[in-house]
Amino acid sequence: MRIIRDYQFIADVDRGAVAAIGNFDGVHLGHQAALNLVRKIADESGSYVGTLTFEPHPREYFAPESPAFRLMSAEAKANRLDKLGVERLYQLNFNAALSALGAREFARDVIKKALGLTHVVIGADFCFGNGRTGTAQDLMDYGKEFGFEVTIAELVKDGEQIFSSTAIRNALSEGRPEDAARMLGHWHRIEGPVIQGHQRGRELGYPTANISIDGLHPPKYGVYAVTVDILDGPSAGRYFGAASIGERPTFGVYKPNLEVFLFDFHADIYGANISVALVDYQRPELKFDTLEALIVQMDSDCDLTRETLNNMYSQDL
Repeated sequence: MRIIRDYQFIADVDRGAVAAIGNFDGVHLGHQAALNLVRKIADESGSYVGTLTFEPHPREYFAPESPAFRLMSAEAKANRLDKLGVERLYQLNFNAALSALGAREFARDVIKKALGLTHVVIGADFCFGNGRTGTAQDLMDYGKEFGFEVTIAELVKDGEQIFSSTAIRNALSEGRPEDAARMLGHWHRIEGPVIQGHQRGRELGYPTANISIDGLHPPKYGVYAVTVDILDGPSAGRYFGAASIGERPTFGVYKPNLEVFLFDFHADIYGANISVALVDYQRPELKFDTLEALIVQMDSDCDLTRETLNNMYSQDL
């Protein structure tokens, strides 16, 4: 997959794709349905499979002090789109110049002139251009004017529940990772390099791998049964584990992070990239009066997560 970040300087080989347009946060089943349409159209026309998205997310650009909301980092999103067969990722730099473009200018100057997209796929609720004034119907009209096709993908839903990034965030906030997985088509994953922690887990007999959740929507604080993919290094592979997400209140109040204890694992993986899949929410984050009480609870947590994962592993997405 080739990643194109500046639409004003683009090689001819990167022009002319069929592309889905959107933020693609989470790359959920609704996004995947749009990508399936793109793939079908691209195969029929002999074009590249593309996705047009933006970094930073426009919401981050306009409200940088707002609470973190993203389901995945730019890197994790790119990795997921690559696995889904995207050949050209137009990950455009969202800046003052791009945000100032009106809907008609965006269709003309970015979609047609710069990227040369032949066909775009959007959701029925698609909005674009300065002030989000452009609608799906507007884009169809501009496509006729400037010479590109537009297909509107139907929203994917289960009963009355429309699959959306917002609905997934709500499920995670409420400790319902199984509902998030139903909309994502896979377990929700948090990815990143293993960083140095306070090493208290090692002192308690539960050494943990720590990863940052900065910039990401925080799932409900507490303990989860997880699977962990170590993505590189000599220990690469999939493991079972118990993870804690939160502020670690027994020791004070700290910046929220994720720390995971891998069962029957003893290697050093500092710096390795890992992907932690939230399989089941076990209990809320608690504050303990003594380390002894904390260790007793950790023993119980690990027993429960082992049992949960042994029962659920065949359902891992």
